[in-house]
Amino acid sequence: MPDFSLSHHAALVTGSSRGIGQAIATGLVEAGADVVLHGLEDAPTDGRLRHLPYLKTDLTADDGATRLLDSAFEVRPELDVLICNAGGFFDVPFLRMPRELWEKTLRLNVHSTYFLIQEFANRLIARKRGGTIVVTCSTNGFQAEYDSTAYDTSKGALVMMIRSTALSLAEHGIRVNGIAPGFIHTPNSAADNSLRNVPGLRRALEQKIAMGRLGTPEDCAGAAVFLCTPAAAYITGQIIVVDGGLTLGQLPRLE
Repeated sequence: MPDFSLSHHAALVTGSSRGIGQAIATGLVEAGADVVLHGLEDAPTDGRLRHLPYLKTDLTADDGATRLLDSAFEVRPELDVLICNAGGFFDVPFLRMPRELWEKTLRLNVHSTYFLIQEFANRLIARKRGGTIVVTCSTNGFQAEYDSTAYDTSKGALVMMIRSTALSLAEHGIRVNGIAPGFIHTPNSAADNSLRNVPGLRRALEQKIAMGRLGTPEDCAGAAVFLCTPAAAYITGQIIVVDGGLTLGQLPRLE
């Protein structure tokens, strides 16, 4: 059987202070990887993660990718796995969308990911080392959502970025793949008042999802970890959709 272990591998997970990134980091640790965490908030207090290196770096800064990878390779010189999970949602309705929020969205979700991949790949190539990269995109990269124009655009860009960089890096033994979560119950979504204040919204979402429930961060971790393992050694440029069947049908369950 293929090897599903990540022992003797080291991973950097951006945006891993909570939510999907924290769940992926936990999954990587459980698979045997040495993990470096990243975020702008307080470090995770989870028992499995609280002793891991935690790097605070603003990825929207011009030198953000360089500074983060300098620090990450300093604490884990054997680094060969990168999870590009950091991102954000800053949308307002399209006709009122200011340039600063558009640029903030693209700078964090697209620009930082692109240059992280570039910097990481150059460092692996200089060390004559293969590796793997997993990008967290979204089902919003395939299907539009109301009042989500900047976010949808950024996630659509990540879909093509995964495919394009996979082509560019394959000859160097570096694989690039992605996961596309659907509606995942995270601290950000829990803080979204629309889920609580719009009557019937959560129920409508659950009726649209084939499996009948919102996802959890842990639902995303397995797919991301699998793509990093030797079991996925012949997979590159692909995106695993983790949405409970949200995008399978046109109509919600009629009850």
